[in-house]
Amino acid sequence: MLKDSLAKSGIGLRSPHVRDFLSPSHSVGFLEVHTENYLGGGKPRADILQIAENYPISLHCVGASLGRADGLDREHIKKVRRLVDEVNPVFVSDHLSWSGYQHTHVPDLLPVPFTDEALDVFVDHVSEFQDIVGCQMLVENPSNYVAFKDLDYSEMDFLNELSDRSGCGLLLDINNIKVSSHNLGYDPVEYIDTIKNDGCVKEMHLAGYQVNKLDNGEEIYLDTHGVPVYEAVWELYEYALKRFSDTPTLVEWDTDIPELDVLIAEANKADDIRQEVKQEGSLGDVLVA
Repeated sequence: MLKDSLAKSGIGLRSPHVRDFLSPSHSVGFLEVHTENYLGGGKPRADILQIAENYPISLHCVGASLGRADGLDREHIKKVRRLVDEVNPVFVSDHLSWSGYQHTHVPDLLPVPFTDEALDVFVDHVSEFQDIVGCQMLVENPSNYVAFKDLDYSEMDFLNELSDRSGCGLLLDINNIKVSSHNLGYDPVEYIDTIKNDGCVKEMHLAGYQVNKLDNGEEIYLDTHGVPVYEAVWELYEYALKRFSDTPTLVEWDTDIPELDVLIAEANKADDIRQEVKQEGSLGDVLVA
């Protein structure tokens, strides 16, 4: 039954649509929520538990701060564990980033240098998170706007090593690959080809980005999750499916949230592409803009 639900793509559940899912009346594969919104009690917690009775739930964390230099906030992770025990999610994920140090926290996902030292920190923290929470976590590739010098790994090799050494899975965000490749000037297809095809990619994300034009005429892509998925991202998604085979997929939309039928239509488009790729059956040549 769970396998059947993940064969259909899901959507990110945000507050404007929570009421819509308190009954089993919509056809989506699964719903993703930001974990930190439901760590307390009250109505939000009651709502998500009611929704979890009818829909598979993915818990997408934004506050574990896996790359922090001073150790994980274990009390925070224990709260995640209690929610996991109650919701029984299909996935638990967080980001290849950091957002806190000691008692200072920032509302952003900050970049990390892909060095041996940073890898050791991530391996230790991901392993500890998995031990406390009691399940495999997925780590999501970031959207990038700056690049560090003198690195020991590419982002792809860093993720491959992290998966090998910690046993985590990967959440491959196709929109982030497109955003980062544009901003930093690398090939998004090469990125996908470098990620190991050994079953570590457990989920994919799709979203829309914002194009900002600078005074010098250059364009910067911002990962805003506020518009429909761009055609170039759909094409890259098709390529990724052909490399990693059919993979549970979720559409994110976090700003300027549209009517629910718009979100479901985006998920249905992902389903159409998944079905086409399954029928083709093998990796082919895909033009990626």
